[in-house]
Amino acid sequence: MIYDLAGNKIDSIDLIENELPVEVPYIGILNKNEAENWNPGIDIRILKGCLNDSVSKFESHDGFDCINLMLPNKENLLCKGSRISIFFRKNLLVFIYNELHDYELIQSVITKIVKKEIVNISLERVLFEFFDLLTVGDSLYLENLEQEIAELEEALITSKKKDYIKEIITFRKQLLVLKRYYEQLFDLAEAMEENENGLLSHRAIRYFHFLTTRADRLSDAISNLRDYVSQVREAYQTDVEITQNNIMRLFTVITAIFLPLTLIVGWYGMNFSMPEYLWAYGYPVVIIICVTVALSSIIYFKKHKWF
Repeated sequence: MIYDLAGNKIDSIDLIENELPVEVPYIGILNKNEAENWNPGIDIRILKGCLNDSVSKFESHDGFDCINLMLPNKENLLCKGSRISIFFRKNLLVFIYNELHDYELIQSVITKIVKKEIVNISLERVLFEFFDLLTVGDSLYLENLEQEIAELEEALITSKKKDYIKEIITFRKQLLVLKRYYEQLFDLAEAMEENENGLLSHRAIRYFHFLTTRADRLSDAISNLRDYVSQVREAYQTDVEITQNNIMRLFTVITAIFLPLTLIVGWYGMNFSMPEYLWAYGYPVVIIICVTVALSSIIYFKKHKWF
């Protein structure tokens, strides 16, 4: 779909011609097939290269900018994300999407223009509004993620039997996805600020500086969350080690208690004629000695808090 941008009014026009009148700014929202069939005045090699690329990047060419943006699936960060390609030249801004939810995201910018929620409409302002939508609610999203990590940390204290290592690894992977996303978003906004083709006004450059600052702040927040998860993991490992040490201490105490008894059994298991064999009270005395040694060891270890 192609939209005619004139003042505060947007009219939809049919996607028929390969060229549009240059005196009127236009916004294009196309899927991949439409973009390949309708070339917005861009070298076909560059167009296909950007549409097939799998990394976020910014390229400044003669007279136009090309942006490839990889978006994570925030509903499930471990699932494959989506890609939106953007071509920006004088009087033309084209968004190329693959997924329906990406189309809805771009269309929401058009809706804001139709409702006149954006003043001083221009293509560069529309481009900024799109990038702004990508991060506008992310602070709250990260707060919720931090709360989930805090709940996991609390569960580590209250429960001793569940294995949390998988959950910790999942959080680390999710945060890695977000870290890469915000770092790439920061690089893109910074590249837009450079304005190599002169497509942005000074006001628009200031807008993108706000975006750069926000992306940098979100990236720092992700770094803090990664440190938090590392601390939770260390606490979990410490708890596991303490549990293992307690188990080993218990086994050590049991071994220490029965070691003297093993010595007595080994002593009287020798094939020698001992005087105690002929004594009528020899067997009961040996039993009393074994019980006394065992009880004495238990009392000693308990007194020294070995268990």
